[in-house]
Amino acid sequence: MCLAIPGKVVEIRGKCGIVDFGGARREIQLDLIKSVRKGDYVLVHVGYAIQTIDRKEAEEILKAWGEIDWGKSGA
Repeated sequence: MCLAIPGKVVEIRGKCGIVDFGGARREIQLDLIKSVRKGDYVLVHVGYAIQTIDRKEAEEILKAWGEIDWGKSGA
């Protein structure tokens, strides 16, 4: 299973970018996406942006994650 986290590109430095994940900023690789700009939302998996998404889709994903009760799984 692949888990990709949505974030907003706030800075671009060549093939790297700084992505904001709700206040936490991380440097990620942009090599896998042909065209990404500051302000775009991307899905990030293991340090690589793998796809651009629109703002609304990013917000919906984050809202769904907020509804998960991570501490009470049956596992």
